[in-house]
Amino acid sequence: MKAADQKLLFLLTLAPRTCREPSLPHRLLVLVRSLETEPAEGPTLEGSRGGQNILHNPKEKEDLFGMFDGYDSCSEDTSSSSSSEESEEEVAPLPSNLPIIKNNGQVYTYPDGKSGMATCEMCGMVGVRDAFYSKTKRFCSVSCSRSYSSNSKKASILARLQVTGKPPTKKAKVLQKQPLVAKLAAYAQYQATLQNQAKTKAAVSVEGFSWGNYINSNSFIAAPVACFKHAPMGTCWGDISENVRIEVPNTDCSLPTKVFWIAGIIKLAGYNALLRYEGFENDSSLDFWCNICGSDIHPVGWCAASGKPLVPPRTVQHKYTNWKAFLVKRLTGAKTLPPDFSQKVSESMQYPFKPCMRVEVVDKRHLCRTRVAVVESVIGGRLRLVYEESEDRTDDFWCHMHSPLIHHIGWSRSIGHRFKRSDITKKQDGHFDTPPHLFAKVKEVDQSGEWFKEGMKLEAIDPLNLSTICVATIRKVLADGFLMIGIDGSEAADGSDWFCYHATSPSIFPVGFCEINMIELTPPRGYTKLPFKWFDYLRETGSIAAPVKLFNKDVPNHGFRVGMKLEAVDLMEPRLICVATVTRIIHRLLRIHFDGWEEEYDQWVDCESPDLYPVGWCQLTGYQLQPPASQSSRESQSASSKQKKKAKSQQYKGHKKMTTSQLKEELLDGEDYSFLQGASDQESNGSATFYIKQEP
Repeated sequence: MKAADQKLLFLLTLAPRTCREPSLPHRLLVLVRSLETEPAEGPTLEGSRGGQNILHNPKEKEDLFGMFDGYDSCSEDTSSSSSSEESEEEVAPLPSNLPIIKNNGQVYTYPDGKSGMATCEMCGMVGVRDAFYSKTKRFCSVSCSRSYSSNSKKASILARLQVTGKPPTKKAKVLQKQPLVAKLAAYAQYQATLQNQAKTKAAVSVEGFSWGNYINSNSFIAAPVACFKHAPMGTCWGDISENVRIEVPNTDCSLPTKVFWIAGIIKLAGYNALLRYEGFENDSSLDFWCNICGSDIHPVGWCAASGKPLVPPRTVQHKYTNWKAFLVKRLTGAKTLPPDFSQKVSESMQYPFKPCMRVEVVDKRHLCRTRVAVVESVIGGRLRLVYEESEDRTDDFWCHMHSPLIHHIGWSRSIGHRFKRSDITKKQDGHFDTPPHLFAKVKEVDQSGEWFKEGMKLEAIDPLNLSTICVATIRKVLADGFLMIGIDGSEAADGSDWFCYHATSPSIFPVGFCEINMIELTPPRGYTKLPFKWFDYLRETGSIAAPVKLFNKDVPNHGFRVGMKLEAVDLMEPRLICVATVTRIIHRLLRIHFDGWEEEYDQWVDCESPDLYPVGWCQLTGYQLQPPASQSSRESQSASSKQKKKAKSQQYKGHKKMTTSQLKEELLDGEDYSFLQGASDQESNGSATFYIKQEP
């Protein structure tokens, strides 16, 4: 069939004001027109980023909205290129609640039982009585009349439905002489209905949690997608913002198939957007949340280019008699998604790591060494790694593919890091080493000049208690800028709890960082001279502080603000991703609070950490999101789980806290150091100096 002979299906609202059966849903007018030319192309959009102009000139409207011709044609006479004798192909049985009749090449549906209606005694289709064939108006077409005359009434679909209520037989289906277009239109509606029902049953929210309701009820704001460079669309989100128009499924419609309408973005929350259908103006009664990166979200013009129907919501269909003019006025100069938006979403969700790849990953029981693990699964760039020696494949570890905790095979040997040799001497079938270029690259450093040395003191985030920044010591200097670090006062004799950070890691800080930025510093376990003073401690231990200039001072323009919502990995239980809030910002350092939990579970995380995700990431990737903990769920948590998360923090319970003013006063008493003012929690961006500076 040539393109010029293709049919376009447009569905328009026909909502009768009165109906004899109130329970009957409103029917929709289905219009099939035979086009003599190629289908109109989609909108011409400028650029490739979000927020594209929809209409620069109102004259472009006919090429943009597929529904326009349908509205204009309600009163037009059109010729049909379909004939009742065109095809006798068998099709699946049509649902009885989908009446369709033919009239001058057009297909209509109306509510059964309405005055002026008739039912075809051959095919069972319901339609306008005056449009039926013959004086008796018993048949919808000449074809049905002839078929009825030449066959017994037992073959009649109407008789079958009236007598037994069963679907028509195969013989009866062959006897239907509907035009092919009418058959396909009805069958497509029927199949789409079944698919929609299946999808609806499969979509179940996590314990009733809804990001939309959570944000609306508390007037929260969410971190923008552009804050998460490692997440899908993080680097190409563009200027997608409020008032951008998109085409979305119309849920305020009784048609048994999926139809679309245009909606505007009222509010953005990560990937999720609060939408309002065009025509509702200031009425928020049918506002709804959806994931912008979902498969049902399209730029304006997609329906026209794809031959999909645009149907105004039933609630407002009576407000305008000329929807065509309304949309042209509303959309002229507005913005929509870029035409390749769905393609970019798909491309950004392709991940190079595959199951059966081998990597070196930190040993979760002994942080000082690495082990070989195999990629078991990949979800949204997050890897479930199973340690190679795990026979039942339950000894696993979760991390992102850009995590600093995973490396290529041979990394440990190349830099001098501890490594646990596997008892498995031969690779298992199908397993292969991950190419080194797939791993996150660290910044190159020059170790030839002044560099970190063993015994130097610094401050570091404790990987076993991420809510604390502790007094720490460099225990070993490795190659390529890597350092082995231990937490003072809690180190094992064999160094099994040392951990590896790169010299450019945002998790290590120079002496005095916490004081100048008003963060509580955790002193060494068992240290009795409180409040803790660095000067005294360095003198007592005979050690020196690591030079300030060796630390990473880069502060990216990350865009986070205090109070923003996001989805964050609980790094003490890295398989869990939870609803979380940014509660503090110290330049590039973020304090992440897990909603519903106590502050002792908070975690210090870098702004570019691959363990932070936009709102809606779990829904987009299919990962399980942990909702905010309720009081009952916190109380019912097992004691073993609590001890696991609090084990390290309990070591410091006996220490007396000191105020920031006390710390500052003590430090200012010294003569060897001077301080530069740090940024407040609100000053999250820029490259302000925030370290203690040592005078020569």
